[in-house]
Amino acid sequence: MIKPIIEGARRRYQVAAAEVDFQDKWQRAAVGVAVVASSAGHAEEVLAAVERFVWSFPEVELVSVDASAVERLGA
Repeated sequence: MIKPIIEGARRRYQVAAAEVDFQDKWQRAAVGVAVVASSAGHAEEVLAAVERFVWSFPEVELVSVDASAVERLGA
């Protein structure tokens, strides 16, 4: 069930996505998503769209969403 979500997010939103925890659990998964963008606002928009995409699967219940950002200015 998790593979279509991960592959769909990668394809639609050009993000890096992977199952990152609970691989040994039958009805639980943790998915990590990463995005690189030219602005923090754009990254937030993409991640919000990915979250809505995951919510579009009626058989999936999101228990929590955690987000963090790393910003690098200058070269």
